[in-house]
Amino acid sequence: MGFFDKLKNGLNKTKQSFDEKINHVFSSFRKVDEDFLEELEEILIMSDIGMDTSIKIINHLRERIKKEKIEDEEDVKKALREEMQKILEVTDISLHLNTKPSVILVVGVNGVGKTTSIGKIANRLAKDGKRVVVAAADTFRAAAVEQLEIWAKRSGADIVKREEGVDPASVVYDAIKITREKNADVLIVDTAGRLHNKKYLMDELNKIQKVINKEMSEADKEVLLVIDGTTGQNAISQVKAFKEEADITGLVLTKLDGTAKGGVVIGIVEENKIPVKFIGVGEQIDDMEIFNAEDFVRAII
Repeated sequence: MGFFDKLKNGLNKTKQSFDEKINHVFSSFRKVDEDFLEELEEILIMSDIGMDTSIKIINHLRERIKKEKIEDEEDVKKALREEMQKILEVTDISLHLNTKPSVILVVGVNGVGKTTSIGKIANRLAKDGKRVVVAAADTFRAAAVEQLEIWAKRSGADIVKREEGVDPASVVYDAIKITREKNADVLIVDTAGRLHNKKYLMDELNKIQKVINKEMSEADKEVLLVIDGTTGQNAISQVKAFKEEADITGLVLTKLDGTAKGGVVIGIVEENKIPVKFIGVGEQIDDMEIFNAEDFVRAII
């Protein structure tokens, strides 16, 4: 199965939700008029895209319908897809890892799938011929280190770990040293799942970033925020909170299979101007792909 088919299958609940509602609007209205557009706008809002983003999409769609004299159902859907795609392509989605070594710092709240995402990203990098070191800087939970070790082994990455409870920043410091010794290409840093309202955890994240910035000042850095697709609108507040504490360069979307809330992705990107860099739609090590806006929109509408 190709990744687009996996994506389509994974986003099936979101697609069903969108298509069912949109088709209902088309069957309820004989022409594409203002009432039709208001109804469509309401559907977008109810589909977790968010009010401001939904209004923006419909305003652009309204202009296009008038200018291009769009009347056909499929043409309206096509224009809607294109407007969503424009939002998702607003920023550069490529990974910038051109220095040797480069670093990826992975952050997010508890339970979003950070560890599995790291394993999958490490696997992708290894397939591209890169040597990867993983730093187990979540020292609060022994289970987190054990889980990361399993994923590192699967992906062929080296892992740097210490005993439970040690200072996470010291683990990162050691990992940077080992990355250089092994002449590795990329260091991926796992961090403790932190609630965005826990100040001491956010302070710790800042400490980790200071170590990276000091010891790897010349290195390319990616700071990836992992978002659980099932959380809907709550994901938007998470992004805003983490943006205050870290220079987030990209988002990793997980658990989109099995949720009807995939539309939230569009609202997150529009409100924060942060690109989605990876998308996961499954449990296997290959079930993560570089985000493609056109494929995503085609998979939901």
